[in-house]
Amino acid sequence: MTEIAVWRNIDREHVVPSLREAGENLDQADGEVVLDFSSVCQMDADALRAMDEFAGMAEAKSVKVVLRGVNIDVYRVLKLVKLTSRFRFIN
Repeated sequence: MTEIAVWRNIDREHVVPSLREAGENLDQADGEVVLDFSSVCQMDADALRAMDEFAGMAEAKSVKVVLRGVNIDVYRVLKLVKLTSRFRFIN
């Protein structure tokens, strides 16, 4: 079976709703989902919880999550809260 990557842009002003919408559409992903974080400059506690929930939903469906365009500040926060191991990162 061919793996199909589903691309989703994450809106910097609406990270949590964007992640929830992406989570509702995980059934469309066959293999992996790519979330474009290039417009996201910072992550608050709600966004981090949403990231954790999204990663859990993806793992339950055996979907790999790829984060694209994550800036260094966002990466550091994800690393600090030990979420980096749940994602793959690309430029």
